[in-house]
Amino acid sequence: MFARYSNIALRFSRRRPVSLSLAFGFGSFIGNSVRHSSSSTTFILRQPAPDAPREVPTPLVFVSSSAWDTSSSKGMPQLASLFSARGYTCLEIDLGLEESSADSQELMHKFDSEVSAHVRLAAIPFAPVIIARSGGTLIAQTYISSHPASGLILISPPASNADATSRSLLPAPLPEFNFEPKFPCAILCTEDEAATLADKNRLWQDTSVDKFVVRDEKAVNGQDGFNHIQTWLDDIGV
Repeated sequence: MFARYSNIALRFSRRRPVSLSLAFGFGSFIGNSVRHSSSSTTFILRQPAPDAPREVPTPLVFVSSSAWDTSSSKGMPQLASLFSARGYTCLEIDLGLEESSADSQELMHKFDSEVSAHVRLAAIPFAPVIIARSGGTLIAQTYISSHPASGLILISPPASNADATSRSLLPAPLPEFNFEPKFPCAILCTEDEAATLADKNRLWQDTSVDKFVVRDEKAVNGQDGFNHIQTWLDDIGV
């Protein structure tokens, strides 16, 4: 169903030609997963665990960029591991930041292009559910604005793109996203974050978007957060 390991390794090294023997050096097996990394981006494809109760056809794609926003990757490997154990194919993409940009739209375009390339690289046959956190939610929203998705989960997103600029996540103002959530969409956040999102976030104000509020960041990272996401995926038929 998914691309063979050798093909992934060869295609991932597209930035410069390499020999077959060197290509295999880009990846390593970790349990039921395959890890690859370029000079700055890490890509991990986790296959469903052999003893999982079922194998879910719709994959989960975890998008982050710890080089750009350290909070975006927080808890992502743990979530991906938990969902892999429950039968999901999980693709983790932690994007590098090889060069800075003074243009926020250009920055998002670069991130979007790389996410799209890695999704194609994995030969995913179904539109995935995209999961992102903090600044990574901006990358995820850029991606789903022009690519198909079966769902979108935003964890602790900035209240708005303007807020992201004020927090120095973005080098310059970025127009607010205007895509219509015509696919399942959910936001998971803390009680403190919910108050700000309610005032400023357009998706939070959309009645078709599911909202899950937990006590604090510890709950987001723990069993409460995982349970909300797992139940939501079940509810939308994934």
